[in-house]
Amino acid sequence: MTDPVLVIPGRPIEGFCDGGRRRSRRHALKIGGLALGGLSMSRLLAAEATGARSTAVSGGLGHKAVIMVYLPGGPSHQDMVDLKMEAPAEIRGSFRPIATSVPGIEICEHLPRLAGMMEKFAIIRSLHGGLDQHCSDLCLSGYPIGPRGRQDGHPSLGASLSRLHGPVDRAVPPFVGLSIKTRHAPYGNPGLPGFLGAAHAPCQPDDEGLASMRLSGVTLDQLGDRRGLVAGIDRFRRWRDAAATAGHDAYAAKAFDVLTSSRFVEALDVEREDAATRDRYGRGSADPAFGEDAGPHWMDQFLVARRLVEAGVRCVTLSFGSWDRHHSNFARLPDQLARFDQAITALVGDLHDRGLDKDVSVVAWGEFGRTPRINKDAGRDHWPQASCCLLAGGGMRTGQVIGSTNRLGEVPQDRPVHYQDVFATLYHRLGIDVATTTIPDHAGRPQYLLDNREPIAELI
Repeated sequence: MTDPVLVIPGRPIEGFCDGGRRRSRRHALKIGGLALGGLSMSRLLAAEATGARSTAVSGGLGHKAVIMVYLPGGPSHQDMVDLKMEAPAEIRGSFRPIATSVPGIEICEHLPRLAGMMEKFAIIRSLHGGLDQHCSDLCLSGYPIGPRGRQDGHPSLGASLSRLHGPVDRAVPPFVGLSIKTRHAPYGNPGLPGFLGAAHAPCQPDDEGLASMRLSGVTLDQLGDRRGLVAGIDRFRRWRDAAATAGHDAYAAKAFDVLTSSRFVEALDVEREDAATRDRYGRGSADPAFGEDAGPHWMDQFLVARRLVEAGVRCVTLSFGSWDRHHSNFARLPDQLARFDQAITALVGDLHDRGLDKDVSVVAWGEFGRTPRINKDAGRDHWPQASCCLLAGGGMRTGQVIGSTNRLGEVPQDRPVHYQDVFATLYHRLGIDVATTTIPDHAGRPQYLLDNREPIAELI
């Protein structure tokens, strides 16, 4: 029996400068057995049964959550948070450091908002463990591409969280990936489920995936009008009853809870926010930055991420910009840094304002750093030996810098921190002890979440 296909189309926004049309975040939602980016609704509900419900009650949110910001292409640590002013000109570049709200910590002049609220962030300057791989795998799972394929066969953090804790609300998926399709496909990976399978893949509410479904005659504006949904739901109900009678999929009987709740759909709709909040985060579009092969400068997604965790999502992943600056590094980065500066500080500031800073962890990083020496095209090339990371929220101890690199920014010097050490810390803030927690693989063998299982003591 084939699952039915429903689409709730959103209204497009007219009048873009390119003459085109863009769907608003009030766009379509897949209901029933249709794939939410590889995760069918029936499998989502199956995931609820296999995952243990979290019983811990946190502060203002009611659950713990994490927002993972991937910076595709490898951001330059020397041009953001680890400037080397004592190094030769061909190393240090043209950017200058500025003081921050925490005495003794300096960062790039093109991150003034971040500098002004440094007390709410922690910087890791000695990050290592990356490979020369242009993909999000390491930043979303702790594992690079390996002998067993993407993420070396391991689940991403979001997939593991889905399996271990299940959904907070059965009408809201526990794991949502906001990353859109990219020309270089590995940049667009929102976090793969690995050996956990499709039941724990992220829901991906992207325009392309949602445009193929239709619930005739029903718009998102009518979602609150239950009588307006009757005709569309009746067809789904008839299919559901037939499926249940045939023993096709017991979980499909609950699938339309998402539709009748509307909680998830409304969380995607940033137009419900007031203009001041929209302005605080900034606006962007789905168009890739500079016509490159990575993600766009879509500041709206930071706001969507905050709305999603408030609605009950446990893990949200998103990508922002293209950071693969092999040329024109110092000409292009200022604008990009300004956009990132606005979006990341708006998110973290908003979480604090809403009393969610103890419940929601935020991480922002890329797959590796950039070469200390500036190349002939005024750019920096790939440099897996050292990178950097920004952390906030989750009740972590912020307002500090952890680790350092050597004089030229080549390698970690003090307190080297592995990518997996950061993951161990994030899992810890989510209430998961990686030293003891295992998940069965395809063969039923228990697998630890990480190889490095010690959280960063300075943060907790």
